Amino acid sequence: MSTIVLVHGIDQQQKPADVRESEWLPALAGGVRLAGFPAIADRLWRGSSGPGAIEARMAYYGQLFLRRDVQGDDLGELSADEQAFAQQLAEEWLTRAAMQASRPDDKQTASRELAYVRDQVGDEEQGIGAVLRSAINGVARVKWFAPYGMAFAERFVNRALAQVTRYFSDEGVRSAALHAVKELIDPDTKVVVGHSLGSVIAYEAMHQIGHPLPLLITIGSPLGLETMIYPKLRPQPPCFPPVVQRWVNVADRDDFIAAAPDLRPMFSAGIPATAVFESGYTVDNGAKPHEAKFYLSKVEIGKPIGEVLTARG
Repeated sequence: MSTIVLVHGIDQQQKPADVRESEWLPALAGGVRLAGFPAIADRLWRGSSGPGAIEARMAYYGQLFLRRDVQGDDLGELSADEQAFAQQLAEEWLTRAAMQASRPDDKQTASRELAYVRDQVGDEEQGIGAVLRSAINGVARVKWFAPYGMAFAERFVNRALAQVTRYFSDEGVRSAALHAVKELIDPDTKVVVGHSLGSVIAYEAMHQIGHPLPLLITIGSPLGLETMIYPKLRPQPPCFPPVVQRWVNVADRDDFIAAAPDLRPMFSAGIPATAVFESGYTVDNGAKPHEAKFYLSKVEIGKPIGEVLTARG
């Protein structure tokens, strides 16, 4: 089992656990070091194979979205209900970008694309598939996708929407993803870090383990998307995971895949008297607001990890 369990996000089907660990751990150690815990950082990364090493493992579920002889980002595979969910989720992302983007041109682009998509909703001649494609194109035009080119952006949005949709609609995918997290956790696990869709899986997994967890960290998390994600979480109504002793949630203002950074109004029900819920930190990840490694390298992530691991040895 592992002291730290990492749970990746969307669009990682081509990068198995060992690759993701090699990418995440230096960033995580960097954040811990910046937070003032150099000895913990060394045990986590530089001395990861020596005495006293802190074991960190990636809970990998990306292979669940790979299918033989089928393009994994082909939204045509989704049922009509799944396409409708994906389209509404894309609208939600555009809405958040229109409301909270820090750059005026991003707000204008998102507002324009959102208005276009909404004009098409209810047009029977267009059909849900056409509306969904318009929503995907609209999200892809928001600037933080732009450095990669429009074609790349559209493929990423395709895959992101498809994977989130399948997690909530396919019980086999959901069960297997949760198992990938739970099989790495035992009573010696001190920290679970979930990014993006991985934060949703980590949150749900915490409701299925039977022993305390000192620290849950969620980054770039869509848990608070009220209209799309929140109503589909388990258990319902959503509440604070009773085994978690400290929950820290961090978001970049321009990460419109994430929800607003303060999850406390939505998840404080049932919080134990001794638990701590820290949600509302805002970090700046620059041109890649949803990038996991940029989140992990921040003091806001390194400090709670350093504190928990120092207190517990």
